[in-house]
Amino acid sequence: MVEVHGHRGARGLRPENTLAGFEHALELGVDAVELDVGLSADGVVVLNHDQVLSSRNLADTAPAWPDDPSYPYVGRPVRELTVRQLRTLDAGGQRIPTFAETCALLAPAEVKLSVELKTDPTWTDEEIDLFTAAVADVLHTHALTARTSLLAFDWRVLTEARDHYPSLGRVALCEPKTLTDGTDWLAGRSPADPVAAAVAIDATAISPKHVITTQALVEDAHTAALPVIVWTVNTPEDMTRFIGYDVDAIVTDYPDRLQDVLAAV
Repeated sequence: MVEVHGHRGARGLRPENTLAGFEHALELGVDAVELDVGLSADGVVVLNHDQVLSSRNLADTAPAWPDDPSYPYVGRPVRELTVRQLRTLDAGGQRIPTFAETCALLAPAEVKLSVELKTDPTWTDEEIDLFTAAVADVLHTHALTARTSLLAFDWRVLTEARDHYPSLGRVALCEPKTLTDGTDWLAGRSPADPVAAAVAIDATAISPKHVITTQALVEDAHTAALPVIVWTVNTPEDMTRFIGYDVDAIVTDYPDRLQDVLAAV
């Protein structure tokens, strides 16, 4: 059976990457909760999709303290702001949670965690190592290591996890922009064959964007014993097509919609 992965919780139904969104995803009975993390200026792992705070999902309310020169915060990188500053932002009527708060919510539930670390090739190896370690530490504290996978477009995160946190799953994200010639996203691997590249870094699954997920790619991955997690799929027609491709999991903003499709197959 295809697994249902709630994208950023249940992004089409509740504010993304929020505790309320995760609670709703749990109510819907998802198999996995997908979420995004960044690292604050004071070294706390926090939730947010973009490295730079976006008005698409966030709004400023007030400065964290009077005359804060960093205010307004929207438009600034997450890692240039402290948790106190980030807490002031309105995320669809919610607040940006810490990863620790999120893990405390999800730990009692029988659900997998798919944790995407938001980095890019401009990050140094040392910054990658520090961030990955901070995420792994929170997971260990909440006894969630065994049911968590780390996701990354920047595959250095995955090689760092392989070398130092091997009990964590390692999901190789890919999309057209990361598979161009001369790419810096794939930890030195060639983009010519993404499945072979994922196997070469010992990924435990490959997660391609829906527009590049073909029947042939799924078959190649399964031949290499690599599960396929396709993202982000929101229409019943596309859901049905990827189920027919025999993907292992579908990431969707609408877990309820996917469950209806699966029930009808």
